[in-house]
Amino acid sequence: MTHRDVPHHHRRFARTMRADATRAENRLWQVLRAKQLGGFKFRRQVPVDGYILDFVCFEVRLIVEVDGYQHAESEHDARRDAWFIAEGFRVLRVWNGDVEDNLDGVCALILSELRNSGE
Repeated sequence: MTHRDVPHHHRRFARTMRADATRAENRLWQVLRAKQLGGFKFRRQVPVDGYILDFVCFEVRLIVEVDGYQHAESEHDARRDAWFIAEGFRVLRVWNGDVEDNLDGVCALILSELRNSGE
């Protein structure tokens, strides 16, 4: 799906989500933006095929989702992740609390996933 194929209401919703990001999402974005983490380019709150991705690096097809308690054992998230995996993406889910309490550890985990993309 190209940018032009994204329905206007999905782009508008993604823009709203960028403006209304959680504290954890904002903290992580400060590290991911402008190729600061290993030189990999991330985009945030990106509409793709009817879903809004928290962060995505298209270069290595890695999606990073920052989740709160409402996502614990979510069947919707499991279906969504399975769909993206079938499309060739890897999905990494991290908890808001982990970003807040251990940002360095979360970044190390993401960097490891980015560097192991060819395996």
